[in-house]
Amino acid sequence: MKLELINKLFECVEFGKININSPYPPQMEGLPGADEITQEALVAGVNPDEILNRALIAAMNKVGEKFTEKKIFVPQMLLSAKAMNASMNHLKPYFADGFVKRKGVFIVGTVFGDLHDIGKNLLSMMVEGAGWEVIDLGIDVNTEAFVEKVKEYPDAVVGISALLTTTMVNIEPVIKAIKQASPATKVIVGGAPLTAAFAASIGADAYGKNPREGIIWLDLQSQKMNN
Repeated sequence: MKLELINKLFECVEFGKININSPYPPQMEGLPGADEITQEALVAGVNPDEILNRALIAAMNKVGEKFTEKKIFVPQMLLSAKAMNASMNHLKPYFADGFVKRKGVFIVGTVFGDLHDIGKNLLSMMVEGAGWEVIDLGIDVNTEAFVEKVKEYPDAVVGISALLTTTMVNIEPVIKAIKQASPATKVIVGGAPLTAAFAASIGADAYGKNPREGIIWLDLQSQKMNN
């Protein structure tokens, strides 16, 4: 019974079935989604940690692989992230009371001057589903807001996104200010116009070509911090 629920939840997240009212995917129309199955699993006594690791994280890893292999695209990945988020809403109380341990804190925002948020929102949902506490500062985030939040969470990892060539140049002063305030803080950058070479040139610790790459790097940082 418990394994069956884990497998059902995995499938809901993989294919983007958010709840029973969701019309997508067509082959699952009218069936319970991630929302209902998570509630059922918790009532049935499935360990929240198992739900997170064996269903949500495992499913999003598969989604990330499919995206990398161009078997799915951003709209499908966004639906999977929303399904995962529907499940996460039921797990948050268990994070709050320490029953499920977070991997770390991830501060994320779109750089000042940039109003794009789809990529950032997708990353935020996926990183949260991967077991991190996410602090989303939103769009058009100024340098001071990043620095103040880093001071509040000195062990956090920071993610900065830019979707325009005209705003990507704004990332460098933000990184400099963060490193000045907290030299040990790691910063990852991403966004359509960015490259690994550009990221290195502005002092970023990493470049995430896509959400999956970003999460792999974040998990490496978590392992280093917790060892």
